[in-house]
Amino acid sequence: MSAPSDIPQAPKVTEREARQVAEAAREQDWRKPSFAKELFLGRFRLDLIHPHPAPAADDVRRGEAFLARLRDFCETRVDGALIEREARIPDEVVNGLKELGALGMKIETRYGGLGLTQVYYNKALALAGSASPSIGALLSAHQSIGVPQPLKMFGTQEQKDAFLPRLARTDISAFLLTEPDVGSDPARLATAAVPDGDEYVLDGVKLWTTNGVVADLLVVMARVPESEGHKGGITAFVVEADSPGITVEHRNAFMGLRGIENGVTRFHGVRVPAANRIGPEGAGLKIALTTLNTGRLSLPAMCVGVGKWSLKIAREWSAAREQWGRPVARHEAVGAKISFIAATTFALEAVVDLSSQMADENRNDIRIEAALAKLYGSEMGWLISDELVQIRGGRGFETAASLAARGERAVPAEQMLRDMRINRIFEGSTEIMHLLIAREAVDAHLKVAGDIIDPDKPFSDKAKAGANAAGFYARWLPKLVSGPGQIPSSYGEFRVPGHPDLSAHLRYVERSARKLARSTFYAMSRWQGRMETKQNFLGRIVDIGAELFAMSAACVRAEHLRAGGDHGREAYQLADVFCRQARVRVEELFTRLWSNTDDIDRRVVDGVLSGTYTWLEEGVIDPSGEGPWIADATPGPAAGENVHRPIR
Repeated sequence: MSAPSDIPQAPKVTEREARQVAEAAREQDWRKPSFAKELFLGRFRLDLIHPHPAPAADDVRRGEAFLARLRDFCETRVDGALIEREARIPDEVVNGLKELGALGMKIETRYGGLGLTQVYYNKALALAGSASPSIGALLSAHQSIGVPQPLKMFGTQEQKDAFLPRLARTDISAFLLTEPDVGSDPARLATAAVPDGDEYVLDGVKLWTTNGVVADLLVVMARVPESEGHKGGITAFVVEADSPGITVEHRNAFMGLRGIENGVTRFHGVRVPAANRIGPEGAGLKIALTTLNTGRLSLPAMCVGVGKWSLKIAREWSAAREQWGRPVARHEAVGAKISFIAATTFALEAVVDLSSQMADENRNDIRIEAALAKLYGSEMGWLISDELVQIRGGRGFETAASLAARGERAVPAEQMLRDMRINRIFEGSTEIMHLLIAREAVDAHLKVAGDIIDPDKPFSDKAKAGANAAGFYARWLPKLVSGPGQIPSSYGEFRVPGHPDLSAHLRYVERSARKLARSTFYAMSRWQGRMETKQNFLGRIVDIGAELFAMSAACVRAEHLRAGGDHGREAYQLADVFCRQARVRVEELFTRLWSNTDDIDRRVVDGVLSGTYTWLEEGVIDPSGEGPWIADATPGPAAGENVHRPIR
């Protein structure tokens, strides 16, 4: 029986419809406490993260043993310069990673995996990513967002038995969601999965498929049309990458991460057994978002690795390089950059380790913490890389190969800057992360007052919501007036003789959390239904929360290290300077909540789009080539060769 010929095209959706699709996909309930959620509500629940959770002894033993093997492999068999030069990870390196078990770090031992905790999985990614960021991306895309994680969380036992042993040792996976004209707006997803007996027939084109060029198994998001017996909606499938009708049409090339196998994949009449569907029809986006709750931690983990490497290079270089009779590190302008790199690396590691350990213990809901870690790690990691290039000066701009050719140490600072740039875009761009986190941050408000500002709700619902909101705010608002942050003796366990006083920073976090919650309430009262359009305001709210979370994590980690006798004094110093730097940023963000150029910026944008300022574009030549802004993604057979190349 052939597949129906009327393949659905990309749906036309309004902005409101797109928001409704995204809202339906997010987790609606909070079944466990969340430190970050409470923080945005003005409640500083230090008890949720302090004392710092610690891993089990057996998890540490197994994790450290694997890190030792991985380090030896990376030092002896990985040539990062070769990967950069040839824009490809050698097959023998990939096969070596398979033999090492690196494909199965997060897969349970009963399926042939290593069964590492989130903490040690992240440490492994940071280590591998420091040897070659492309290897870090390969392993992360395979395990954090590829087939293993959604199967672990939502797959049937039959699916786990069939696929996880392969994924643990031999098969590479990829995650296929993005399309040429669909990024963070999945409501317009065009790839179709048409039911046909006990199969689905896939047609469509997927873009930016990290690992897609070499993958053996794919997790594909496709739209099932609604029909009799089929609920329809965006649905997740496990697909064999060598299935008839799948063509990898192109291997993409980028400014950084040159070794990643990222491509364009076309599906034409691809038959997938219904048994390969993950979860029910229509649950694809929820599966993707839930998978990312912890999957997002892999990216900031690799940012931690970049911070550690940048600190090493900054220390060695700025001590050796002299200007005006002194090492450059002794000049205040350079010293401030080194201090920023050291303090921020400490804080990033604190954020990632704390979030990862909470994920392992499964006591808290960490969806906001993981999102904040991704947002903060990608932004701060980029700044750290940029500062390292500046510290290195002209040598920071020069390639490692050129440095080596003229007899100097081959430091790939400019490569790291290029490699790091994508982190602010993929797995949720900074702008999308701002909106995603802001939605979770105002969830409590929308639950009690959302119907008041919803234009589609009848008056009876608005009246009921008004009564509920009045009760909620009558209890909540008075608690934002004062708190432990105004009591000098609060958080006294962080006031240790001979160490910087971290209790003052925690009191600042507590006061700022209440101020943040008041600011959010004032904004909702002022803008009501228009609040969702105030993206810059929401972004600043989230950035303040990210800084407060990082300050809290840094202090808790410092005390954890001190109590364990592990560099406690130095950790307190780093936490102190980080918190002082963060407080400066927080105060600026609070000011910019209400004193900014958002309104006039919108008027300028209107002028740019209407052509008012085209005269400003005169006097240059556009070196861009010809062609459409967005490639044609019309379903149909492939026109070129298949560049898919599974690694064996």
